[in-house]
Parts: sequence; C-alpha cells; structure tokens
Amino acid sequence: MMKRERPPLANRQGQAGVAMLEVLVSVLLFSFGILGLIGLQARAVSFSVDAEDRNRAALLANEIASTMWITRSVTVDVSDGSSWQTRIADPSKDGLPGGEISVTTVSGTTNSADIEITWQAPSRGTNDPNKLRTRVVLPQ
Repeated sequence: MMKRERPPLANRQGQAGVAMLEVLVSVLLFSFGILGLIGLQARAVSFSVDAEDRNRAALLANEIASTMWITRSVTVDVSDGSSWQTRIADPSKDGLPGGEISVTTVSGTTNSADIEITWQAPSRGTNDPNKLRTRVVLPQ
C-alpha cells in the first residue's frame, strides 16, 4: 500500500480562508433574498390599503346610488358642508383620506347621473389622486 504524500506547504497556505469566503458569499446572497422579501411585503401592504380604499369608495357610491333610487331623483346634496362630503372626507368614520364627492347629471337626460369620488392615498403623490366613477340610471 502506498502512502499518499501531502501537498507542499505552499499549496495548503494558498487555500486557507476559502471556507470563510464561501460563508461570506452565502450570507450576502441570503441578505439580498431577505431584502427582496421585505420589499415584497411592503408592496403587498400598499396594495392591500389601496384595495381597502377602493372598496370603501365603492360602498359610499353605492349608498348614494341607493338614496337616488329611494327618492327617485338623481339630485343629491353633495355640496361642501353637506353630510355626504363630511362623511366621505373623514377616514375615522368609514371615509377616505382627502375624500371628495361630486354628482353630475348626464346632459340630455333627467334620470342619469355620474357619481365621482376622489381621494388622496398617503402612499401616492399629491398629483396622483385615486378616482372612482359610476353612473346611475333610474327607470322612467
């Protein structure tokens, strides 16, 4: 049986620290993965808040449309200071941040109106408001 000879001392010293380098590279890759997951989580929370705001806007527009159907009139007081404006602008009472509402009758008709709700989500820029627009057509 032959004895295996050890490599010369110079070759063994050249490989010293390779395991440490591999560990550092793996920690770096793991860190990038964790940062990516944190970014995805932040986006998911942002999309969730946006969906919740859109849902609230749709519910508020539905309530106004229901009021129109009950009164059989497309005229609803949504002027500044009205109960609708106050409710929509107050996020603590199921409203929207910076929420505003407008109801405009469709020209040429007496039984149609457009309901438009706008609000400013905190995550969006000030020049990029969210909008929800729906049309109500009452039977004649």
